[in-house]
Amino acid sequence: MTRSLNQTEPNIVWEKLPDDYILPDEPVESILQPLLAFALSESLDLAGLITSVMLIASNMGLCAKINGKTVIKAPDWFFVPQVLPLSEGKIRRSYTPYTEGDLPEIVMEFLSETDAGEYSNNSTYPYGKLYYYEQILKVPFYIIFDPSLPLLEVRHLQSGTYVLLQPNQQGRYYIPCFDLFLGVWAGTRQQILANWLRWWDHSGNMLLWGSEEIAIAQQTLEQERQRVELERQRVEQERQRAELERQRAEQERQRAELERQRASDLEAELKRYRQQFGELP
Repeated sequence: MTRSLNQTEPNIVWEKLPDDYILPDEPVESILQPLLAFALSESLDLAGLITSVMLIASNMGLCAKINGKTVIKAPDWFFVPQVLPLSEGKIRRSYTPYTEGDLPEIVMEFLSETDAGEYSNNSTYPYGKLYYYEQILKVPFYIIFDPSLPLLEVRHLQSGTYVLLQPNQQGRYYIPCFDLFLGVWAGTRQQILANWLRWWDHSGNMLLWGSEEIAIAQQTLEQERQRVELERQRVEQERQRAELERQRAEQERQRAELERQRASDLEAELKRYRQQFGELP
């Protein structure tokens, strides 16, 4: 698919890469980057917000042919609302908008010590990332995150230009396609203490990771176990109280029986005395 532009703009062809195309093998710049990407996706998936028609990927090439040259940028995380299904047995190695589905709605880049051109507006080949996402792909939301500071910047495409958005009072940004807020959370995941990107709903509830759901479930089970144990102890104490009451009642019955027996013995003794000696003087 070719987009017709005036002479001052580049000629863009949306053409799916051949299956045998050799993709650039760019090393991951930080061990934290893939963990950040997976954590973002996991909480969305557990919340039931990911469907089969969506595409969420990390370090996968977003492709376009510009002025006859194939350009590929591999964001650290991106989201496409709807893509065309793959043939059975096929694996998606890259993604070309229009040809394979919708434009990406969100593109994220995670900063590291190496300058990878996340802020570059270079309009010549191989093109800066900001220019590529803004002017070529026209991605509605371009997000840059530096976990070391932490720094979270959300840019929204308005009238063909990215506008830097301001966070709400909680330091979070509203992302319409998920109807969620994106923000920074400091904590530990997989034994790594870091600043993480997290999702929040309108009520301020943070979408949980699987490990957190398991921890909450275990805590709930432990609380239930303790509740059952306390109930068992209460029942046992009640049983013991009832047993003590039964023993007290039995002792009272025996005492009453002894008293009755003593009175009966006295009455029998008195009767024998009268029979033998007559009435008492």
